[in-house]
Parts: sequence; C-alpha cells; structure tokens
Amino acid sequence: QVQLVESGGGSVQPGGSLRLSCAASGSIERFIFMAWYRQAPGKQRELVARITSGGSTNYADAVKGRFTISRDYAKNTVYLQMNSLKSDDTAVYYCYTPGTPGNWGQGTQVTVSS
Repeated sequence: QVQLVESGGGSVQPGGSLRLSCAASGSIERFIFMAWYRQAPGKQRELVARITSGGSTNYADAVKGRFTISRDYAKNTVYLQMNSLKSDDTAVYYCYTPGTPGNWGQGTQVTVSS
C-alpha cells in the first residue's frame, strides 16, 4: 500500500496562493486517478480536484478557474496550485489514491484569513 505525505499548507490572506504537494512512497503511474479532497470543520470531506492517468482533470465548481491539479511521475508527486484563495477554502486538504482500501495522506491545514 502506498504512503502519501502532503505538504505546503499554511496560513494565507484572502487572494493569496499556496501550492500543495502529495509525495507518494511508490510509483503513481499505476493509479487510474489521483485526487485532492478537503474537509472543513463541521463539514463532510469533499472532492476538490482529480487527475486521471490519461491526464484529464476535473474540479469542484467552487474551485474551478482558481485551482490546478498536476502531477510529476518522475517525482511520484501530485500538486494542487491554489490561487485567489478565499476564506471558504479553509480546510484540511487530503491526497487520495484509489485502492482496496483507498489510500489517504495525513492531511495538511490550509487557513485563509485576514
């Protein structure tokens, strides 16, 4: 089972940017997709962005046009570039790969506040 380690979270003012990284302990090429989820306090975990093995991407409506998911097979890493951050983006962000069971990272906190 692959281990996932997220990094890059932090505190930022509204309108700012952050880039999250998800480093996998093994090759990510075998996964049909990889994804970023987030969970805000008192809310359910929700899908933020997904990238397939073919390179197709899809995003939650709330982040379209502001967030970009990408991957680097050589580094076994998936990224989430987050621009124009809003207070509603405050959450713990998790990396996910499918499997039986699926693999989750430990999460990285993103706080958007003035």
